[in-house]
Amino acid sequence: MKGNSQTLVILTPGFPKDETDSTCLPLQQSLLLTISKKYPTIQLIILSFQYPFTESLYTWNGIRVKSFGGKNKPGVPRWWLWQKIKAELRLIHEQNKIAGILSFWCGECALLGSRFAARHQLIHRCWILGQDAKIGNKYVKRIKPYTRELIALSDFIAGEMEKNHRIRPFTIIPPGIDPGMFPSNGSEKTIDILGAGSLIPLKRFDIFVELVAEIKKEIPLLRVAICGEGPERKKLEEQISLLGLKETIILTGELPHIELLKLMQQTKIFLHTSSYEGFGMVCLEALYAKAKVISFVKPMHEPVQNWIIADTKETMQMKILNLLKTDTSYESVLPYKMKDCVQKIVELFEH
Repeated sequence: MKGNSQTLVILTPGFPKDETDSTCLPLQQSLLLTISKKYPTIQLIILSFQYPFTESLYTWNGIRVKSFGGKNKPGVPRWWLWQKIKAELRLIHEQNKIAGILSFWCGECALLGSRFAARHQLIHRCWILGQDAKIGNKYVKRIKPYTRELIALSDFIAGEMEKNHRIRPFTIIPPGIDPGMFPSNGSEKTIDILGAGSLIPLKRFDIFVELVAEIKKEIPLLRVAICGEGPERKKLEEQISLLGLKETIILTGELPHIELLKLMQQTKIFLHTSSYEGFGMVCLEALYAKAKVISFVKPMHEPVQNWIIADTKETMQMKILNLLKTDTSYESVLPYKMKDCVQKIVELFEH
């Protein structure tokens, strides 16, 4: 991004409705804030397709955002939404001379971004972030992306994209942590196990609860919390009650991001039972907050300090018990920095 062409357009399905909306896509928030601070000559313009659910033009931390309020409606409303976004892209290009387009997820954003970029000889990059690498993503055939268009969030996602769609992203850029987002860490480790995420089937919090039930048999005074909200909440409440864990597991609901970080700083083990994960940002945050992380999915080929991978539920249970009974050392781990992530992404738009 050289010379006078300094406008980077971001295409995303959703974006925070205002600066207090800290739980909406925290990775994307951190990324764009860091670009804004590290590269002040780059003008960022964000086009948010579906959320917020109202059409408006607003400023978020000094960055221009245009929301189209698509509300995920199919059919004619979706077609009309795309026409409005195309018109907005043409207007932005006329007024600002777009240097590049960055699409989040290989879906409708990448479809429109790729076609507009090809028509106007612009650079387009698509950051594949998770379930968009699965075999059921029909947008990939419509986009027909070339290798250099695609960025994978992790080694795992790159492998899934190649296996399912026979195209290998040309680079892997993992997410990073901005240490400045964390409160000063003087917290005691008062939470034995913490989980966080949307309460949806993919995250498998039912397995989380089952593990807690087994571990409590050996550690009766276990202290556990789950942060998040979603359609599985009632089902989880019933499971917790049935297993006699109402005094053990606290369901906090959705918390502001800073409050979640504070809880992580009080946590010994961050447990991530998801069956599929691009690269859990919450896991990196927990590591920096001095917690041990245990998960089923291994995002990167290279091992990460204090991040333990389990291949079965039984193995996971054993590793949790071993840590709680024997490990009292807690250190901050920072495997990836957000400023490095941002630098790699910006460099992809250099001519």
